[in-house]
Amino acid sequence: MTVTPPGKGVPTKYAAFSGLWAGRLDGTYDAKLAVQTISSNRKVTVTYGWGNLGDNYPGEAAGAGRIVGSTLKLERLPNGADVSFVMRPDGALAGTVTLAGQTYTGAFLKQ
Repeated sequence: MTVTPPGKGVPTKYAAFSGLWAGRLDGTYDAKLAVQTISSNRKVTVTYGWGNLGDNYPGEAAGAGRIVGSTLKLERLPNGADVSFVMRPDGALAGTVTLAGQTYTGAFLKQ
């Protein structure tokens, strides 16, 4: 997986999202996020991977999204999941995944 460092035109607060992240949703479900590119207009490309999540089998999806303020919101994933991440003051991401009427949350740490 390739992560391209943000260019000089990307503000530091947005560049902080760049990189590989790992977390656990609801303390049980492993997930990983790779923020591969961030453009100066705050658009991102990502790969998101998950283990078993409710009735959904493990998988991964390439996606796109946008950073608004301190929130990275992905476009809906092919499995129907809505995924967002909020940058916390401690540098971790607070992840939220909504899938099939269930919402899962957890902290993601930079790897």
